[in-house]
Amino acid sequence: MRCLNLLEHPSAGRLQIFDEEVNLQPSGSNLRIGDRKQVDRLRTHVAMVFQNFCLWSHMTVLENLMEAPVHVQRRSRGQVRDEAEAMLQRVGLVDRAKAYPAQLSGGQQQRAAIARALVMKPRVLLFEEPTSALDPELVGEVLKVMRDLAVEGRTMLIVTHEMAFARNVSSRIVFLEQGRINAEGLPQELFRGGFSERFDQFISRFNQG
Repeated sequence: MRCLNLLEHPSAGRLQIFDEEVNLQPSGSNLRIGDRKQVDRLRTHVAMVFQNFCLWSHMTVLENLMEAPVHVQRRSRGQVRDEAEAMLQRVGLVDRAKAYPAQLSGGQQQRAAIARALVMKPRVLLFEEPTSALDPELVGEVLKVMRDLAVEGRTMLIVTHEMAFARNVSSRIVFLEQGRINAEGLPQELFRGGFSERFDQFISRFNQG
């Protein structure tokens, strides 16, 4: 996931975003960014929600949402504030706008992180195991927000171990094993079984439940 956003540099391969191939050039054992302006431009259309929230601890929730649109996208502060407050309303956190991340629960922090990503008006949302750092009772509130985004038709790429969520929300599933694609297809096909022995083994507990 971090390679897709070039927070980590891949060792090999090709990266294509919105039908545009990213200029990556060999550099030792890795690839390096060949055109920084291209990457910066593409990043304005791709927002990432991290496993561990990655909110700025010295900023309020509202300031976290406003930082990138104002300083990266150069949008007016007044417009961004209105959009940020509307997004906090949407994820159920408008009453926590002036709170700092340390004053929020894990589920609230992740919902704030999703709102921060949405304020950027991205064409694609990347989710890096968004529920794995949460206590079990907080997982549902984050998945609800993501499920609502899926219903809207938002394009999302999600790394998750939440099998029920993956089956019910995704339009396509890719199952990775040891860094390689082990199974790929429509959720209704994969979860019927028989597609891959390893995938069947992985989902056996889920199907039994």
